[in-house]
Amino acid sequence: MANFCARCGVELPPNAQSCSSCGAAAVQSVAAPAKSGGSALKIILIIVAIIVGLGILGLGTLGYIGYRIAKNTHVDANGRVTMNTPAGTITTTPTDNISAADLGVEIYPGAESTRGGMKMEMPNGSGITGVFLTSDSPAQVLAFYKDKLGPAATVTSILGNTTVRFNINPQEFVHVMINANTRLDKGKTRITISHTKITKAP
Repeated sequence: MANFCARCGVELPPNAQSCSSCGAAAVQSVAAPAKSGGSALKIILIIVAIIVGLGILGLGTLGYIGYRIAKNTHVDANGRVTMNTPAGTITTTPTDNISAADLGVEIYPGAESTRGGMKMEMPNGSGITGVFLTSDSPAQVLAFYKDKLGPAATVTSILGNTTVRFNINPQEFVHVMINANTRLDKGKTRITISHTKITKAP
């Protein structure tokens, strides 16, 4: 913007502090303020439109993911679930008749099988899980499995849940999870045994 002399109105060179004609101080001209009109409202509407657009995009993405999962998942009359993934096919079969040989360790004496057991075939291996209930305490169950699996087994306890892990070999291992949920299992101890075999690197 140009500078003008406050006294005589002569235009001065840029950054001049005084008039070279009359010696008075220079005054910088000020442009007329831009009309604000509805600019704040326009900005708010643009932000709202962006948020709504992102929400619609997110819902569309979730819907597409759900569609892909449903399209690639099949359940047969026996409850067997097959899911095709980029890494290969995963198959799970609910089962109540699981043996100690399936689980890689003895089932706790007197424990009753309950819902939650399954066999799973994966592209890089297999897994089988059995779920059991007993009236014995978690401490009794833990002592039994520590004795059966020996000193090579590792035991971890977090918030009342205990896990005993035993490596049969580098590609085969057993997890025994022990917990007591009085509301869910009517005071009984729940034992979840998982036996996993890795047949090839993922």
